[in-house]
Amino acid sequence: MKRNKGSIPVMYIAHILLGLIILLPLGFALVSSLRPLDEIFRYMSPVSWRTFIPTHITFDAYVSLFTERGFGRIFFNTFYVSIVNVVIGLVIASMAAFAFVYFEFRGRTLLFFLVILTFMIPFEVIAIPLYGLVDKLGWIDTYSGIIVPGLANGLVIFLYRQFFLDLPKALIESARIDGASWFKIYAGIILPLCKPVTVSAGLLIFIHQWESFMWPLIATRSKAYKVIQVALSDFVTEFATYWNEMFAGIIIAVLVPVLVLLPLQRYFVNGIANTGSKE
Repeated sequence: MKRNKGSIPVMYIAHILLGLIILLPLGFALVSSLRPLDEIFRYMSPVSWRTFIPTHITFDAYVSLFTERGFGRIFFNTFYVSIVNVVIGLVIASMAAFAFVYFEFRGRTLLFFLVILTFMIPFEVIAIPLYGLVDKLGWIDTYSGIIVPGLANGLVIFLYRQFFLDLPKALIESARIDGASWFKIYAGIILPLCKPVTVSAGLLIFIHQWESFMWPLIATRSKAYKVIQVALSDFVTEFATYWNEMFAGIIIAVLVPVLVLLPLQRYFVNGIANTGSKE
């Protein structure tokens, strides 16, 4: 079907408006992070060019984040927790999906149903019993307490399973006939074919962990293990709100996932679009 030429300008206008709706708040946060605290809301009413273009640029908010707020440690904590979740989470999810697809065992369907159920249940439902379990293990206020509960991700297992179902079973059967072990098939044959879904799953885990707020807030008490989303809530105090530092922290929190996602977006889209589709 030929596209109506009159609809093309409308589509571009709609895309521009949607882009402005998404980018304007982020642009305001960037501009506000470069302003002194007492000038952030000075040009809000009426709205003018000064609202989005600072007349006095200062990097004091960013300097304060790392010199007074300890954002160096916070940034390391968030990055470390996210990377460990990605690496170990991908191994666990891919091995679980491999077992669901290629092994026959009693209760396989029921167990996979429970895996699907895990990413449909709101986290708030399991927060209290999960805290009690982690507390009994002595993991409160530790990296283990933040990382371990999120390692097994039901959605990632589902993505891997759907991808494995599309792989030709003749490939596995021929490898078994040649005497290859299951681990060699998994590590040497299956995983090299899983680059698109691995990138997609890794990005999902990384972004989810980077934006995680509730569980790190519950599982940590000291500043030594604080992550960036929890740290952003510290700028609102009983007597004042440090808006310029908050906006600077928001820009840093947004910038890292964007820098990770942009060079890998092609693999991310292909992995999500092709998972579960038959060729």
